[in-house]
Amino acid sequence: MSAAPSAGPPSPSSGLSAELAVRVPQLLAAMRSVGSGLELHSTLERICEAAATLTDARYAGLGVVDENGAGLADFVFHGVDAGTARRIGRFPDGHKGLLGALIREPDPVRLVDVTEDPRAWGFPAHHPRMRGFLGVPIRVQGEVFGNLYLGEKRDGDPFNDDDVNMVRVLATEAGIAIGNARLYEAAQQRERWIDGSVAVTTALLSGGDAEDALQVVAERARRLSGSAAGIVLLPADGGGMEIVAVASERPSKALGAVVPPESEIVAQLLDGQPVFMADAATDPRTVTGLAGAYGPVMVLPLQSGGRVLGALVTPRARGERPFTEAERTLAIQFASQAALALMMAEAQRDRERLAVYEDRDRIARDLHDLVIQRLFGTGMMLESARRDSLVPEVRQGVGNAVDELDITIQEIRTAIFALQQGPTEAPSGLRTRVLREINTAAVPLGFTPAHRFVGAVDTAVGDLTGKNLIAALREALSNAFRHAAATRIEVVVDATATLPDGRPGVRLTVADDGIGIPEGGRRSGLRNLKRRAESLGGDSWHGPGIGDDKSGGGTTVVWQAPH
Repeated sequence: MSAAPSAGPPSPSSGLSAELAVRVPQLLAAMRSVGSGLELHSTLERICEAAATLTDARYAGLGVVDENGAGLADFVFHGVDAGTARRIGRFPDGHKGLLGALIREPDPVRLVDVTEDPRAWGFPAHHPRMRGFLGVPIRVQGEVFGNLYLGEKRDGDPFNDDDVNMVRVLATEAGIAIGNARLYEAAQQRERWIDGSVAVTTALLSGGDAEDALQVVAERARRLSGSAAGIVLLPADGGGMEIVAVASERPSKALGAVVPPESEIVAQLLDGQPVFMADAATDPRTVTGLAGAYGPVMVLPLQSGGRVLGALVTPRARGERPFTEAERTLAIQFASQAALALMMAEAQRDRERLAVYEDRDRIARDLHDLVIQRLFGTGMMLESARRDSLVPEVRQGVGNAVDELDITIQEIRTAIFALQQGPTEAPSGLRTRVLREINTAAVPLGFTPAHRFVGAVDTAVGDLTGKNLIAALREALSNAFRHAAATRIEVVVDATATLPDGRPGVRLTVADDGIGIPEGGRRSGLRNLKRRAESLGGDSWHGPGIGDDKSGGGTTVVWQAPH
């Protein structure tokens, strides 16, 4: 093993060597190339390529030191084709070997034969053979950003003093270029997160479906953080936190899962503290089986004004790089903005709900004070007319009309009771909850949808399935009111349904006579229904409705899931 000490740049009095004088134009060209762009990753690639060209090296690499200074957060290479890189596998992490030593001792290192250095750990399988080695630190604003590695000159000679001097000058220019690129990337990253916060706020306050808005939060967080998924949790009825929205490239069965209240993570979140995990699969704080596929994870409280509304989770796949301090800060700010928008949206929905209750009270008063009194007065007049009539057929017909009026009055009184019923006064059975949704929808619809129950709805359907069925019914009725212009709606809840795989289940059918779903029309609600059903092992689809072809035929929405 032979290691030559690094040499400093030649003094002006000594003049440039002939070789160095010839290579100065190459150095200037390399420096121009390095500083020609602002995107960080492409800047790192240009540095590698320029250093390899300048020293006539076959291979070049640039390792970016992580925030803790203990290893490499990123590794860019030059001279190794994509196929060889795939066969080599994972990039070096800088925790051991010569690359790790250069992180701990960031000084130039020049070796004639890298394989004989006692700090070397050896090369992984499929790595190209390499003997000559030159390593130079790159500093950004006085701090070590990473190390530039060069291997194996093309002519087989070892790296010389001129190579060291040239690369050191290039490393200085590279530090300036990297500093500019990092500032530009940080500004771009902040702009993306701000745009994401604006989009989430707009979605939450647009007056649309709350589940759609939560899905927007999850999807935006996933994209902005570069994560495998975006997950939103809200406090569960029985304690703990329930997953209510999942954004992922692949279907997920996490929707509806509950993190128990005894979880250490839940306790931290409810205390308003974010949780960061380097590897969720092995972290002892995870208590569900959902974390097995994930590595670095951010779990952020959705809090505003000291109130924790829920949590936002952004997990990356195992083996992915950890979240930087800047990413953590931006994500926390995004979660705070989303929480504020959630509170504003909740207040807006409360105002709308209050307006609905006030309208229901007004309708109930009008029905009682006006309609029933008039019907009662009409009945009294008909009863008097029946007594005065001498024709049996007339008396019989008037009597039938009086009986119908009595039945109508009883039905109106039942409707008045339903309108005056508060949200907490009804029993918690599924049948009652379905009726509540139907009666609530009757106010904006202007009519009460017909309904029918099949089987033991209250006893056969479990809580989780029942909760999701109610949400699906609400979504279907909302779509019929907002988009279908329906005049007739029929709701069927069948607890005796059999799913395609033979399991017993419950099937919800909501059919209307509206205009149907136009080509290219909005389908986010239908996607929500399908996603909710699939998370339970069921399915959802739509087809023709119960109207005639002249009106568009309407739409039938079917939602089913196991008991």
